Amino acid sequence: MTRRETLMAVAGTTIAMETPTSRSTRTATPINRSRLGIVTYALDIHQRQRWAGRHAGLHPAAALLEECHLLGAGGIQCPLEHKDAAAAAALRERAERYGMFIEASLIPPRDDADVARFEKEVQLAQQAGATVSRTVIMPGRRYEQFRSMAEFRQAETQGLKSLQLAEPIVAKHRFRLAVENHKDHRIAERLELLRRLSSEFIGACVDVGNNLALLQDPLDVVRALAPWAMTVHLKDHLVREYDEGFLMADVALGEGFLELPAMVKVLREAKPELRFDFESITRDALKVPVLTDGYWVTLSDTPAHELARTWRLIKTRSHPEPLTAVSKLPEAQQRDLERSNLERSLAYARDRLGL
Repeated sequence: MTRRETLMAVAGTTIAMETPTSRSTRTATPINRSRLGIVTYALDIHQRQRWAGRHAGLHPAAALLEECHLLGAGGIQCPLEHKDAAAAAALRERAERYGMFIEASLIPPRDDADVARFEKEVQLAQQAGATVSRTVIMPGRRYEQFRSMAEFRQAETQGLKSLQLAEPIVAKHRFRLAVENHKDHRIAERLELLRRLSSEFIGACVDVGNNLALLQDPLDVVRALAPWAMTVHLKDHLVREYDEGFLMADVALGEGFLELPAMVKVLREAKPELRFDFESITRDALKVPVLTDGYWVTLSDTPAHELARTWRLIKTRSHPEPLTAVSKLPEAQQRDLERSNLERSLAYARDRLGL
């Protein structure tokens, strides 16, 4: 059977029939493929703009896999959203053909009635080839989402309950659930949560930059979470002062101030088989309003020395030029910038980080 015949035979069982447009974009596996995966959010602009006409007819996860294959990435992390085993198996076949990995992104059960939904999604993720899923227990940024400490503690309690409901399911299926530090918990709080769960199947999706917004040193965060790591969100940041605090802008790997080689070394020493996923998002810089009262509503017990240390970092690392207002660029330029960020990051990961 020729390569074309093989591809068309597999396409017959895929999630959706490929069109000539999607087939025409497929190329041979790049010689210098990186092992770095790509999180769906790192291609958010491409997806919102419907891949500029590419991958028509493909299920979103399959389209993401195709694009990441063309870019030379090692895998993907995304919501899989498959409704049946055949669709999941088709995605797995596609990934195996390319030598790429699949990681899921699942929502843990909210209550007892939601457990069956979660278990089905775990099973479908496994059928797609995933062995781990990223999850979050609070979708928003702590200093933006909550107006009182009571609200935050209520959400924290719900998050613990959701993970407690998820634990017997992931243990039963021997599937790993990696909870991202999502600008929600400071590290002592997150470690307490993981210790309380005490499960070999629930650990950390280590985001190397997020806790800067909670005034914690990024390398210290990586060191603390490394023993619990099940997957990693790798990114880089520029920072700049503004009148209410500081701005955090996601940039290509190696173009910000994060100590990425040291972080990767710490994580690899703790978990040699760990996979890394790129998650710098091409968007306007995020505002971290540390000079406003509202920021401190749920962070009043933050040690003063951590604020002082972070503010010194902002002062010394503040970017001299205004940060790119991505939302003000024409759509084509937004897409080009996102792709350039990905290409430069994959090259840096491969050539400088050994990924």
